[in-house]
Amino acid sequence: MIEVQDIRKSFDGEEILKGISTVFPKGQTNLIIGQSGAGKTVFLKCLLGLFRPDTGKILYDGEPYSSFSDEEQRELRRQMGMVFQGGALFDSMTVEENVMFPLRMFTKQSRPTMMKRVKEVLDRVNLAEGQHKKYPVEISGGMQKRVAIARAIVNRPKYLFCDEPNSGLDPQTATVIDNLILEITREYDITTVINTHDMNSVLEIGEKIVFLQNGRLEWEGDKKVIFKTENEAVTEFVYSSDLFRKVRKAQLQGL
Repeated sequence: MIEVQDIRKSFDGEEILKGISTVFPKGQTNLIIGQSGAGKTVFLKCLLGLFRPDTGKILYDGEPYSSFSDEEQRELRRQMGMVFQGGALFDSMTVEENVMFPLRMFTKQSRPTMMKRVKEVLDRVNLAEGQHKKYPVEISGGMQKRVAIARAIVNRPKYLFCDEPNSGLDPQTATVIDNLILEITREYDITTVINTHDMNSVLEIGEKIVFLQNGRLEWEGDKKVIFKTENEAVTEFVYSSDLFRKVRKAQLQGL
C-alpha cells in the first residue's frame, strides 16, 4: 500500500501538486488520469522517489519515505518495478539480457540462477521461448511491452509503476497488456500504479481511479462509479472519449 498525505511540489515558483492526499491499495490496479498538464507525471515521479515533495508525506506500507536512510532508500528502489512509456528496452541487448538487467544491478546471483528467473517471468508474460534470444527491434510492439513487464517484475517488486503502458499499441493488444498487468498485480499482491490517458484501460482495469486537475485531486473512485459521478470536470474528461459515449448510450438503452 502507498499512502499520500497532502503532498505539494513546486518548480521555479509554480506549484504543480497542490495538496494531494490518497491511498493506493495493495493487490489492485490504481490508475492516475487527467488532462495534459494536470500533474500526473510529477505525481508519479514523486511516488517513485525521483522528486521529493516540498511538503507532505508518502508512506510505503506505513513507513514514510522521509525517514528512510540512504540504505533503506536503495532497498525501496529495489522493491520497485517500472514499465516505461514505449517500453524503454535496451536496443543492444537481447530480450533475455534486458530482463536480466535488474538482477545484475541489484543482486549477486549466479548466472544460472538469474537465467532461471528470467525464463520464469518471460513465461509468465506469455512470450514464446523462440523470442528470448531476439533483439527488441526484431519483435512486435506488443511483445516489447511484455518484455518490459517481465523486466519490471523480475526482482519480485512490492510496487509496480506503469507510465502509459499502452502507448503505441492497437486497441486489441492494449487490452491484452491491461489484463496482463491486472493478473500480475493480483497474483503477486503488488501495489500497482498506472499513469494513463487510455479510457479503455479505465474501463478494463480501473479498480481505483484518481483524477487530477490543475495539480489537485479532483475525484477518486472506480470504474463502476465513474459513470455516475456528478463531478463536471470528470464528466467532461471521460465523455470526451468515443468509447465512453458508446458505453453510456448502451447503459441508458438498457435501463
